[in-house]
Amino acid sequence: MTSIHDGLLTVDLQAAGDNFLALDQRLRAGSRCGAVVKADAYGLGVGELAPVFYRRGCRDFFIATLDEGLELRDILEPDARIYVLTGVRPGRELECIRAGLIPNVFTLQQLRAWVDACNAAGSPAPCGLKIDSGMTRLGMTAEEFDQLLRERGLLREAGIQVVMSHLACADDPAHPHNRRQLEAFRRAGERLREQLPEVQLSLANSSGIHLDESYHFDIARPGSALYGVNPQPAVANPMRAVVHLSLPVVQQRHVSRDSWVGYGATQQAPAGSWLAVARGGYADGIIRAQGGRGCGWACGRRLPMVGRVSMDSTVFDISALAARERDRLGHIEVLNDQVTVDEVAEYAGTIGYEILTSLGRRYTRCYTGN
Repeated sequence: MTSIHDGLLTVDLQAAGDNFLALDQRLRAGSRCGAVVKADAYGLGVGELAPVFYRRGCRDFFIATLDEGLELRDILEPDARIYVLTGVRPGRELECIRAGLIPNVFTLQQLRAWVDACNAAGSPAPCGLKIDSGMTRLGMTAEEFDQLLRERGLLREAGIQVVMSHLACADDPAHPHNRRQLEAFRRAGERLREQLPEVQLSLANSSGIHLDESYHFDIARPGSALYGVNPQPAVANPMRAVVHLSLPVVQQRHVSRDSWVGYGATQQAPAGSWLAVARGGYADGIIRAQGGRGCGWACGRRLPMVGRVSMDSTVFDISALAARERDRLGHIEVLNDQVTVDEVAEYAGTIGYEILTSLGRRYTRCYTGN
């Protein structure tokens, strides 16, 4: 039961499942939709969300670390393919093999270490190859990739199941770098398939799925869109909202004279204002930069945030509410269908990914819709 002192974080599993199906249906024939569930399913609970995607037909899951993969292996059925996006640290290869996880490799040194570990285990095991198509983050360089293609023995032994890269600008469909990356990735895939015809290709993230179908290849890897973040910021969000968050009101104040609110005295509440202090601050993922810019929602109205967000509390101007509405005001919603994760991210000067993954552990969590 939620007490007046608890924030309530509600995750709509039905909406998340519907988002998966909507993304899957956008893919061209022959492509399949995976699910990125790293960082505890973007902070929303991998134990609850990964099975939702599995039941909707997903079999390709992507996490960031070996430990995340070990946790997910205990959650999902054995036929789920679990890819470790940041690879496996030296010395943990056998653990990865025994768990049936598929690590990405980014260098020839890592690939050789993986082959050695498979030989030590006495059985081959698949891996993924991440190449750099123009983001200059994780990924095998063009020079190393050329060398890899010359090492035919290593290619035959390595068990490369999928080749991945990552788009840097897919949320801006007109950005010319999208096409540059697409062509670089396509050329690399064609060259590799001359020696490994069955290898699969994966490039599209959430926003990449919404570019044209030439980006889809064999496996798409949506993450944020599954959880309600808009993959096309310039147009209306095609995804369903997954997260609702309400904060309990712990005090109401009537301001009898013009008064400064919060740390730094950055904003004044005029005389006659009514303020509500809600339990929840930047320790709970209410990003501090929202102070004086963001808003909450109650009684069908937007309620402005006033002053800086504190570690454990946030102040809202509730002057627009009638006396009877103030009397029954118990919670203020800071994420819902009206105050979306993308809107909150704009107030905070960040992206929806950070909003979701910053949500703290002090909320009562409620999973609905499944």
